[in-house]
Parts: sequence; structure tokens; C-alpha cells
Amino acid sequence: MAGNTPTIGVLALQGDVAEHEAVLRELGATTIQVRNASDLDGLDGLVLPGGESSVMDKLLRICGLRDPLREGIRAGLPVLGTCAGLILLAENIEGAISGQETLGGLDVTVARNAFGSQVVSHEATIAVEGIEGPPLDVLFIRAPVVTRVGPGVRVIATLEDGSVVGVATETLLGVAFHPEVSGDNRLHKMFLHDMVRSRVSPPARR
Repeated sequence: MAGNTPTIGVLALQGDVAEHEAVLRELGATTIQVRNASDLDGLDGLVLPGGESSVMDKLLRICGLRDPLREGIRAGLPVLGTCAGLILLAENIEGAISGQETLGGLDVTVARNAFGSQVVSHEATIAVEGIEGPPLDVLFIRAPVVTRVGPGVRVIATLEDGSVVGVATETLLGVAFHPEVSGDNRLHKMFLHDMVRSRVSPPARR
């Protein structure tokens, strides 16, 4: 991190890459589009955007990114995963296509396309643990739902019916919705402050 400016990679194989970059830059971060393993060098954090999780899985293998990303996650690289990005971070998937794998890191199980196809995409108001102020207005697009939460994983967002749509650890933040298209930057701000800067900033001297 140069000065107080974190460098955040955005996986740029598919999905809402430009939208995430715009929010991160608005918050003062430098962004890099990640398409190969060398793009991971020097990153302070990473965003896994929405898209089609099975296609992203295949592209990660083709581009030689799957193993370096798994190693980075295990080493503590802060990662924000939204929608398909949450699926990539999960340890297990319900409804996976044949041969589909994940990067792992979050001890959760997710159900793909839990709300149905894109034609039933919808907006919702979600309160997220750790974010002050009014609830977030967010968009669900072919969204997953977390069906199992393992030890060490916090539930940070649920729907009115109790469905889990947001989970976190000290370094990983996964949500089933798209915060990058709502015009509300508070989730990205929480990621940068609580996970990225807290990891790379030295402790204050007393």
C-alpha cells in the first residue's frame, strides 16, 4: 500500500468489473484488473465480482489463476466476493454443474440461483452488521443463498425470512447481492477499512 492508498485487484474475467472499480476509486483506492497470476503481485485486497460462477471457475483454470488465488486466500489476502464471487469463496455449492469447483476460504455452503433466473431479479433493503446508518438498498440477480454456516464465519446480513445473504471472517466478506450498482458505497468502505487497511497498516505507536 503506497501511503494510505490501498491497491485493490478486481477479477476481470467476467461480471461487473467497471462498477466495482468506480466505487473503489471513489473511496480512494487504486484498482488493477486481474486477468493473470502476475496481476496479483502487490495487491492489498481483491474483489470477486458477480457473473456466472461456473464460467468464472473455468476461466480461472484457463488463465492459471485458480491455484494462486487459493494460495492468496489461505495466506490472508482480504477478499470481497459479491453474488458469483460469494459462490467462488464458498467451500461447498448446492446445484453446482458437473466438475464445478470453488476457490474456498469461507466455511459455508451456498445454493446457486436460489431466487431463480434473472427474470426474477429484485431489489431489497438489507441491514448489514458493521455498517452504520440506514439499511442498504441492493440488487439481487440470480443470487445465491447461504444454506450452511461453519464455525468461525459470521452472519452479517439476512432477509426477512431468515435467508442468509451475507457472511464474513476477518479477511473474507461474501454477499449474495450486488452493492456496486446501488450508488451506496458503504459495503466497499467497510471492506477497505475493516479488512484491507487494518491488515496492512502498522499498529499506532503509544
